[in-house]
Amino acid sequence: MRSPSRTRRPVALITLLVALLGVTGCTTAISGSPKSSGQVIRSGGTDGVDPSFVTNTDGSAIDRLAATVVTDVRAYWTELFPLVFDTEWTELRGGYFSVDTAHDEDEQPPCVGKPSDVEGNAFYCPSADVIAWDRAALLPVLQERFGEAAVMLVLAHELGHAVQRRTGITIEVERSDPARYPTVLIEAMADCYAGSFVRWVADGKAEHLTIARDRLDQALEALITFRDPVGTEQTSRGAHGDAFDRVSAFLDGFDQGAEMCSKMRVDNRTFTQRGFTSAADQERGGNLPFDQLITSIKGDLATYFGKVVTERGKQWTAPEVREVDGAPECGGEQGPAALCSDRAAIEVGTEGELPRLHTELGDYATGMVLASRFGLAAMAAVGAPLDGEKAQRGVLCLTGAYTGSLLGRTEGFGLSPGDLDEAMQVLLRYDYPGRDTGGKALTSGYDRVSAFRVGALDGAESCGLG
Repeated sequence: MRSPSRTRRPVALITLLVALLGVTGCTTAISGSPKSSGQVIRSGGTDGVDPSFVTNTDGSAIDRLAATVVTDVRAYWTELFPLVFDTEWTELRGGYFSVDTAHDEDEQPPCVGKPSDVEGNAFYCPSADVIAWDRAALLPVLQERFGEAAVMLVLAHELGHAVQRRTGITIEVERSDPARYPTVLIEAMADCYAGSFVRWVADGKAEHLTIARDRLDQALEALITFRDPVGTEQTSRGAHGDAFDRVSAFLDGFDQGAEMCSKMRVDNRTFTQRGFTSAADQERGGNLPFDQLITSIKGDLATYFGKVVTERGKQWTAPEVREVDGAPECGGEQGPAALCSDRAAIEVGTEGELPRLHTELGDYATGMVLASRFGLAAMAAVGAPLDGEKAQRGVLCLTGAYTGSLLGRTEGFGLSPGDLDEAMQVLLRYDYPGRDTGGKALTSGYDRVSAFRVGALDGAESCGLG
């Protein structure tokens, strides 16, 4: 986070390779913990799909998975494209290409110089109208780390770019006014189209694929792995968006469908990605030390939530923030920070879980947890329920509302590049920010992100406080 005079951290993670005007990308290793429960193939496996339509396939299990995914995505667009765009879907002229990036003597894929140029990536090349993927160092790693849902998401994203080509968007970028469709918007649309396809699968309409809500978390974990390096400007050529932008686009497609995706434009889309605002910010990577973060944020939280409460005609007394060794001694099962039962204090554990999250994810992991406890205090002040699903959604919404309020600040305390990446990671991996006073929370990371996003985009007025 950015203190009143400072700011945040670059992280080198791979960006999803998409060739719109050229093939670019980097090949840093994919982070994440192995997920063994990410299967999305219906009973019967991938034997029902012949991968021979894929150029250069070796017939391996990973190419069979890719071919199975592509088969269902093609079926989706064959069905949906006429409904959304009033014209028939046309198959890719260049088809699909599996690349063995471990051997440069292997067959050369279109649009690149040699197989190793594709290492760690998948891409759509509009000039050849072809989708290619790395079967050696991308798809197997995604499957191991995040499950088959990640492979589904990546290939659905690439076919989203083929949709853009067929609707003239990438042609307009090349020939007319690229400012109307900056790369970050092009990528958001492809994420949105991927979300609309995944919803079709979740609704049981796909022949070969299936996905349950608890598998969506794994897909979203994979998606945020492909976020841009911290500090990337949203206007940069090749920008794909931060974790919040990418997840938001996916959720829009999942919740509202492909027609909504087709209408995304610069003037009706909010992007949160930003570059560093100072050399000091960049040097520090935008992360405040744990103690300094607590000191800096607690006053700002008290001010923000005090306004939320008083605007609703209620009285606000800011809870005292007490730092305690180990876990909080009040608040039951709320986690590493807790609103005490008398509502007069918030206890913050200065050892153990919260400092660990701060170190591993970044300083806004701590900020999220603290904001949520102040959100509970505000809910108590206005007489809102503090237990149950409504409370769990409400506290996440208020945490999002506070976070959104920081986006527009140019002075004083505010967000740094990467803070929203940290917010998405916390929400997908942990339920602490969404716990009610009884320690219960929404079990799905997807649902936690959705509730947070409502507040972040629409403010506290959208959180049901009255």
